[in-house]
Amino acid sequence: MDILHVSAECYPVAKAGGLGDVVGALPKYMNELGHTTRVVMPMYRTKFLYANEWEVVHKANTNMGNWWFEFTIIKEKTNKLGFELYLVDVNGLLDREKVYGYNDDNERFTAFQICVLDWLNAWAKKPDILHVHDHHTGLIPFMVKNCQKYRGLASIKTVLTIHNAQYQGWMPWNRSILIPQWDMWKWGMLDWNNTINPLASAIKCADKITTVSPSYLQELKWMSNGLEALFEYEKGKCVGILNGIDAKVWNPETDTYLQHHFSEHDYEAGKAKNKMLLCDQFSLDYDKPLIGFIGRLVGEKGADLLPQVISDSFYFIGRRMNFLVLGSGFPEVEARLSALKPLSQSDYNVYIGYNEGLSHTMYAGLDFLLMPSRVEPCGLNQMYSMRYGTVPMVRRTGGLKDTVIDFGDVNGYGICYNHASVPDVTHAVWRAAEVYHDKEKMKGIRQRMMNLDFSWESSVKQYIQVYSSLVM
Repeated sequence: MDILHVSAECYPVAKAGGLGDVVGALPKYMNELGHTTRVVMPMYRTKFLYANEWEVVHKANTNMGNWWFEFTIIKEKTNKLGFELYLVDVNGLLDREKVYGYNDDNERFTAFQICVLDWLNAWAKKPDILHVHDHHTGLIPFMVKNCQKYRGLASIKTVLTIHNAQYQGWMPWNRSILIPQWDMWKWGMLDWNNTINPLASAIKCADKITTVSPSYLQELKWMSNGLEALFEYEKGKCVGILNGIDAKVWNPETDTYLQHHFSEHDYEAGKAKNKMLLCDQFSLDYDKPLIGFIGRLVGEKGADLLPQVISDSFYFIGRRMNFLVLGSGFPEVEARLSALKPLSQSDYNVYIGYNEGLSHTMYAGLDFLLMPSRVEPCGLNQMYSMRYGTVPMVRRTGGLKDTVIDFGDVNGYGICYNHASVPDVTHAVWRAAEVYHDKEKMKGIRQRMMNLDFSWESSVKQYIQVYSSLVM
């Protein structure tokens, strides 16, 4: 089959979250199974852009409402990512440093989608599947079915993957003029609660919908930021497929970010050396269990709970553990976490910002990884941590529920709790501090975790089954 992924992110080109990791890995593994898989995304001004060689494969003019502009499609020459990578350049609109966060994001991603479909119109051989990801590409299923200029694409099957339904790309109806001429009788396929909702439109118009874990698919029927009834109505074409991780990138034996490598056979010395690096860098006590948080400091991740959890843990449990936080996000959360640093007794530190190398060292050197998420469609951090022998401490939600079994249960290997609340998370910290000193139990937990298989191979086969159900 011939599949074209359309996405706002793709690691290592540009990444803001798990979407980038998925789109950077899934096509590669599809190609290894003998399919032809490509990725097209906006041309941001990133290090990857300037560090690689490109060729122009298409140049044309198009319009978005009354604005006419030129766009260019460039292709990475060597296929170094394991698949063909194309970038869409619209001067002054897509060629910016950040992926998101601009006042004209609606216009940016609408223009991106128009350029992709105009480019597809020029293809002699069309792809079998257009696989779109999240609301940034959510207008494509509607446009291929209802825009006059794309009638030649109407037979292409569309698949939508929802990585996070909290963000939906809402646009007021006066922005409908941005969409190429379309059948006005079909306005209901764009509308949700009297606004243009690209994610809702994609759910209505796509031929198949996937979510990034089975549990998240069920949760969307009662927790999807206003789309609950729509998910219930469209449940017949929805499939939950658990994300995998790129086991070639996330491998403690070969990880280029690590100074000290290890495997499931000799993890004790390797993890100890990486932990020592962290303790030296951040002035922490090596003899205490090291509990870390890696991610965005936002409410969705439960990061706003961290300052109180850390304070309560020290007060009620005693200073029996270290905490190390890596991330950025809400200024208030950043400030509260930074305010705890002067109170440290060689048992707390925080790094505000994004640091890929430090995150890898943390996965390798932490004893426990804390994930008190309110929403976690799949979660990759817990899979990375288990691959590196670090015990995940997770709330039972979304993909965390699908991938982590509490060590108190049969064949368990993690620490689980039910609520994103300070008492629940603090109790999990107490459990971590207790089990850490049971060396035999910790050894068994780590061995079970590191032998789990969260690679992409199983997930890719499920995606292929979804595609096959549409084109056979």
